[in-house]
Amino acid sequence: MKAQFFLAVAIIAISVVTPAFAHKTVFVEQYEIEVGWRDEPPLVSQQNAIVFAFTTDEGEGVSTGVTNAFRDLTATIESGSVSKQLDVLSDSKAGHYYSKIIPTQTGPLTIELKGTLNGVEVNEAVEIESVESINVIAFPPTDASGLPDLAKIKNTLGQLQQDVAQVKQGGVSGGESGKSYDYAMFAMGLGAAGVILAVISLIKRK
Repeated sequence: MKAQFFLAVAIIAISVVTPAFAHKTVFVEQYEIEVGWRDEPPLVSQQNAIVFAFTTDEGEGVSTGVTNAFRDLTATIESGSVSKQLDVLSDSKAGHYYSKIIPTQTGPLTIELKGTLNGVEVNEAVEIESVESINVIAFPPTDASGLPDLAKIKNTLGQLQQDVAQVKQGGVSGGESGKSYDYAMFAMGLGAAGVILAVISLIKRK
């Protein structure tokens, strides 16, 4: 009995701490429409999908998936004043649909459903979970664009400048010493050029 009791407590605890997907549900007459992200949390520059689940209440606690839900229905995604009609595909499970998407910036998105569902008029706007920076799970962290930290690039450039100064202070003479100096200067020059190009690329994309 004790073992069964502790097992029951463990099952309840697991069910309590398991995170629930942040999908939003709206009701249109006898239809229940659930909208959300396939992968949560949604992250910038990571492929994801908007998923839909359409069910209808058959009574006595029985619900069935709605097939061909988007026959006369459109789904539009909106970010501020920018919008795009989604290309919605049917999933293998009846009543389930998805549309692939790669979010490009953080913030909230709204899904607008317009049209008819088996003759029932639908006009719903659903705000889904906000897109977050990839730094939520990325390591080492980057800026939102995925480019290296500008401060680190500047530090690297400063170190290269110090190395050049130390080589000059050491003095050189002909022969092998001169060749070593030339090689050192050439290598550091390449490194500095790479850092400068990275800085220019970063600034252009900001």
